[in-house]
Amino acid sequence: TMPKEPAVLRQNILDTTAAILACGIDPKKCLLFRQSLVPEHAELAWILGCLTNVPRLLRLPQWKMKRASQNNEGTVGLLTYPVLQAADILLYKSTHVPVGEDQVLHLELAQDIAQHFNKKYGEFFPVPKAILSEL
Repeated sequence: TMPKEPAVLRQNILDTTAAILACGIDPKKCLLFRQSLVPEHAELAWILGCLTNVPRLLRLPQWKMKRASQNNEGTVGLLTYPVLQAADILLYKSTHVPVGEDQVLHLELAQDIAQHFNKKYGEFFPVPKAILSEL
């Protein structure tokens, strides 16, 4: 949600890919891809954004905290980022999503969006459940 220099962004993509591979993910058994090359993520985010009301997004604690750290001038990208996260989850019809405690509310938003979409257009998206790791 913050502007990045193109060279830094490209290097971040390579570094993240290297870290994933270093963790033992086998590309022969898993599909690795650069999400930014899949336009359906942004397309679904737009559709879901048209079904999501602004007051709901404004109540998310992450929005309030980040906005405060940006001198109360949060961007539209920051506000709608949870809708993009919902699109990332729902696009693949995920049924279970590993999340940390700090992301539970965002997953609840994805659940609400899936239910709203299904009610309006018929059963299409599974309502994803959280998988919380125990520390």
